[in-house]
Amino acid sequence: MRCKFFDQHTCRSCSLREIPYTEQIAQKDEALKALFEQRMPQQWLSPVLSDEIACRNKAKMVVMGAAHAPVLGIEMANGEPASLTNCSLYTDDMTVLLDYLRDWIRTSGIPPYNKTKKKGELKYILLTRAEINGEFMLRFVARSHDAIARIEANLPRLQQAFPKLRVVTVNIQPVHMARLEGEEEIFLTKEQHLVERFNNVPLVIRPKSFFQTNPKVAAQLYATARDWVKEIAPTRMWDLFCGVGGFALHCASATNAVTGIEIEPEAIASAKRSADEMGITNLDFDALDSTKFSLGQDSAPELVLVNPPRRGLGKELAAQLSELAPKHMIYSSCNPDTLRTDLDVLQNYVVQRLQWFDMFPHTDHAEVMVLLKRSA
Repeated sequence: MRCKFFDQHTCRSCSLREIPYTEQIAQKDEALKALFEQRMPQQWLSPVLSDEIACRNKAKMVVMGAAHAPVLGIEMANGEPASLTNCSLYTDDMTVLLDYLRDWIRTSGIPPYNKTKKKGELKYILLTRAEINGEFMLRFVARSHDAIARIEANLPRLQQAFPKLRVVTVNIQPVHMARLEGEEEIFLTKEQHLVERFNNVPLVIRPKSFFQTNPKVAAQLYATARDWVKEIAPTRMWDLFCGVGGFALHCASATNAVTGIEIEPEAIASAKRSADEMGITNLDFDALDSTKFSLGQDSAPELVLVNPPRRGLGKELAAQLSELAPKHMIYSSCNPDTLRTDLDVLQNYVVQRLQWFDMFPHTDHAEVMVLLKRSA
């Protein structure tokens, strides 16, 4: 379908927007098959598709313009601000809230940050929506504490207009550079987290926790991993780079013991909260670096599930996992190129199965999950 932002060259993030969705899928499938040609899996499963619109649960808006006319969106190549509050990838209620926020910022007298003049306060608006109940978490990223008083003074009318605005914070990012957030997070509401549910598994969303952007596709990603683990039926498994525990919480019923490792303490706290709510007792989460954790082990369980960031496992961790030699590995990747590179290190594993998930429709991005089995 058409997108005015794309047609006007305001935003070109959805680089495949002009191609019919079925053709997008076919092109990405062929590109992935070419990428994995030398490590072609024994089974290539059909991709999991996304809705074409209203599929995102997050919005990241740069706050630009003047105090009397703020703009929420992106900075174009020519330096001019462009509003993206009506992007079709957002749900209708997200669009309504973002439009309201633009006027709310103006009437609250909160000046947008001007990176050229190094003046102003408000840098970003970060909005997250829970699919299960439509509740929101709103984060104001500010240059300093100076804007907090005005945000607090005007927060009641914002909450009155949007009762589902459950969590509101101010993140302080004082550095003059394109860094999204700072270390300090100030909660302005009693509630400090959202709860999403995928496949009846509660997942806690806090401000700095990584969370998948496409709820429908993410739910199918976790369900697929759970099904693969059930087939393997391991006695024990590790979930490395576990985040808020999406994979571990889904897979706990298919094994006797799961260890989840994630470097971000806030994400581990969220994972533990979810496990407590589900009454799961065979899960152990630790806030550790996944590479350092693995390097400190003498042996591995039958199954290791990894979900690394875009940089992939890297040679050190991939080599260590190859040395520890779990019978099976499940590798979920947001970057097929680094997955392919890591497979070159994992030469003693056969790629049994591959399935990819269209987490970001209209782009060339693909979320890929492979099942590996040790061959020697």
